[in-house]
Amino acid sequence: MDPHLLQSVLDTVSLPALAVGPDEKIVAANADALSLLGQGIVTRNYVTMLRQPMLLDSIESTLRDTSPRETRYLGHDGDHDTTYRVTCRAAGDTGCVIVCFDDVTALEQASQMRRDFVANVSHELRTPLTALMGFIETLQGPARDDTTAQTRFLGIMQSEAARMNRLVGDLLSLSRVESDQRVRPTTQISLLDVLSSTVHALQPVAQKAKVTLVFDPPDHIPTMIADADQLRQVFTNLIENAIKYGGEDNTVQVTLAAADRDPALRAAGVRVDVTDHGPGIDPAHLPRLTERFYRIDNHRSREMGGTGLGLAIVKHIIHRHRGRMRVTSELGQGATFSVILPLVP
Repeated sequence: MDPHLLQSVLDTVSLPALAVGPDEKIVAANADALSLLGQGIVTRNYVTMLRQPMLLDSIESTLRDTSPRETRYLGHDGDHDTTYRVTCRAAGDTGCVIVCFDDVTALEQASQMRRDFVANVSHELRTPLTALMGFIETLQGPARDDTTAQTRFLGIMQSEAARMNRLVGDLLSLSRVESDQRVRPTTQISLLDVLSSTVHALQPVAQKAKVTLVFDPPDHIPTMIADADQLRQVFTNLIENAIKYGGEDNTVQVTLAAADRDPALRAAGVRVDVTDHGPGIDPAHLPRLTERFYRIDNHRSREMGGTGLGLAIVKHIIHRHRGRMRVTSELGQGATFSVILPLVP
């Protein structure tokens, strides 16, 4: 095949694509392939340019018997590893092999996330289930007539069952908010009323934890289009976390303000800050806080009833509202969780 014609054909392909001739040299490549593999690959031997054994074996085999093949190519875009599904096809009776690279990084990551999610859920449920089964076996055997042990074990069993119930509830909640994420809210609400009622409902929780919960509401905040129940869930989660992890004899401050142009949104918006004055969060943890089941301190989080899903739910709700969440913290200086929502979603 005329190399110029082959080049013209490859230029119409929307994926990175190149052609390897029967002499094992790369005879043509489109712009995407040059960007992926390097500008100087044409006329060079494919073995020296591609290097990865699985890909080399596939090209060599297709050159030899013209059978189509599929393999993987691992790349790097400067910040992240990338995965390509590579197809090798013989170009008719020309003796050339067309090699196309399809970026499947997002699919691979989604598949890995699903596997991790199943593994995490299994682990989170297995621990309390194992405890329940052990206590039931004990109550049926050695502790059958031990009233004191029965009372103690039943209390622990109730706690473990409640933990499983919270986890299942959060899993269902996460499923709902994920399914609604692309559906924009349609109800006109007062964010000031939502936040005020949330703070009022959590005052007993703060008092029990010996924490002062402070909210000085502004005189007026414009109404907005939003899902009041979901935003109440967001603020309940953030304020409860601040109460739990801020520590006793501390203050949790909640502030609400509107701006004609918020820098994070580049549009008119409202900002809610939830600030505690506790031990703070190591900056290394900040980028991963909204990952499912990610905990800074697994033992402490479980003791306080955390499922590891709260901030993941918060993230999805905020995304549904086309908003942003920011977390700022320094060790020993507390933490501030900021929710920025557009007045017009």
